[in-house]
Amino acid sequence: MLRAVGFAVALLWAAQVQAQTPQTPQSPQGPDKALAHAQKVLAAGDYGKAYPEFERLAADSPLAQFTLGLFEHEGWGRPANPAAACAWFDKAARKTIPAAQQYLGDCFARGIGRAVDGQAALQWYRTAGTSGIPYALCSAGELYIAGTIVPRDVQQGLALCTAAAQAESPPAMLRLADLYREGSQVPQNLKLARYWHDQAAQRHNHEAQFRLGVMLGEGAGGDADVAQARFWLEHAAMEGYAPAYLPTALLYANAPVDPQTGALTPHDLAKVYMWNRAARAGAANAQQLADIARIDALVLAVMPAQWQPELDRRVADHLAKFPPAQPH
Repeated sequence: MLRAVGFAVALLWAAQVQAQTPQTPQSPQGPDKALAHAQKVLAAGDYGKAYPEFERLAADSPLAQFTLGLFEHEGWGRPANPAAACAWFDKAARKTIPAAQQYLGDCFARGIGRAVDGQAALQWYRTAGTSGIPYALCSAGELYIAGTIVPRDVQQGLALCTAAAQAESPPAMLRLADLYREGSQVPQNLKLARYWHDQAAQRHNHEAQFRLGVMLGEGAGGDADVAQARFWLEHAAMEGYAPAYLPTALLYANAPVDPQTGALTPHDLAKVYMWNRAARAGAANAQQLADIARIDALVLAVMPAQWQPELDRRVADHLAKFPPAQPH
């Protein structure tokens, strides 16, 4: 997601660059139309045709250079070639494409197609961070926190990640929350972890919604709130975040019973069945599969059989919209 956001920013930035910079005609239809056509071919997934179109435009188009870097980085229609990707990102970064600047920071940090250079990585991350890619500041911060290729400075690293989070970057919010929650690289602070998970969750980051739900259910970083835990876990589940399926089913399974029947309400029982079945579709772990089977048996023992076809249809519709990852 981060890279997709970076690509959108790059498009906007490149449009500004092209509007301000005289262009040499590259085709009878003009550079802007040629680039738009190449983007259209790429969006259609015709990588074999799109690559040479971008290659023809690369001499005068930083965005074409960046896109060729993505071809090599992602392996679109060809084997991935990280060194070639970094060469293209280098060209585009020096022509002020912010997302390319972030990628170039990665290239220097990991020594791809060049020697590892922590200071160069910091420079490019900071440049990207001030040019429209706030998460790049957190990438710089993580270099300081790790202290492997630049001198370790946890305080400065946290300050950079916090600045990225405060600049409305949900991935930075999530990363900062994880750093505080894990407590392996920075002092653990569950209260701040829960705060930043909440901030990212409100901005539709599904992993943050899941993490927040777990913390709320366990009472980590504040009071336990089972209702809110179920809200956030189910919100992530409804958007196809598979790790949330089984925890959501378990929260419904432990919901308060109907005082008149001493059993789960029909609504809650149906939810247990559906989210448990959704979890089964993508589960690979033997213990998890055993837990799912046990829950399924308990539900089927009490759920009216006539419910099953409709509930199975709903599960199938959800999984068609959000296909489960296949176990490797």
